[in-house]
Amino acid sequence: MPRLLFATHNAHKTVEVQAILAGLFDVSDLTAWPEASEPEETGETFSANAAIKARAASVLAGPDVWVLADDSGLEVDALGGEPGVRSARYAGVPGDQAANRARLLAELNRAGALTPEARRARFRCVLALARYGHVVQEFHGTVEGVITPEERGTGGFGYDALFVPEGFTETFAELPAEVKNSLSHRGRALRAFVTWWRQHCGG
Repeated sequence: MPRLLFATHNAHKTVEVQAILAGLFDVSDLTAWPEASEPEETGETFSANAAIKARAASVLAGPDVWVLADDSGLEVDALGGEPGVRSARYAGVPGDQAANRARLLAELNRAGALTPEARRARFRCVLALARYGHVVQEFHGTVEGVITPEERGTGGFGYDALFVPEGFTETFAELPAEVKNSLSHRGRALRAFVTWWRQHCGG
């Protein structure tokens, strides 16, 4: 089974990736590399930041390990696409998920976005696959939905408790993990990766 390093310290993301790629790859993350630190995300797009992370982890991991890195976030139409690439640090403190959600709701209320149609949003994910320090391929996934007026559900992470995917009434935080993974932006990008891998690497 090929080894795949998912370039993150985010345990929630790693669990999602391991569930979707179970039986296809031996997936580890950066917690297996104590000396690893995630590089600064200086890109202005999801693609640029995913590539920055993938290249850095690939140099660390060496030639025998494929590396997959993601950059993903939430785009809200009423806020001009914010928080976008700054989703993880929207409130100013990287990783403060509760503060990020609180700011998102405050900004929507300030914008007068009160109806479901006014609260249209999407999760977007870009995955970069790297080896030998170079990006080999890129994969994309998007899921459309709406932002709820208040948090609902205890599952998931990030903005999941505020996002209802199109065709559902539950937030990602209320849906079972297997359902969320079948719909999510990251799940869709990962399935595109699997299709590419089977076509090009015979896995």
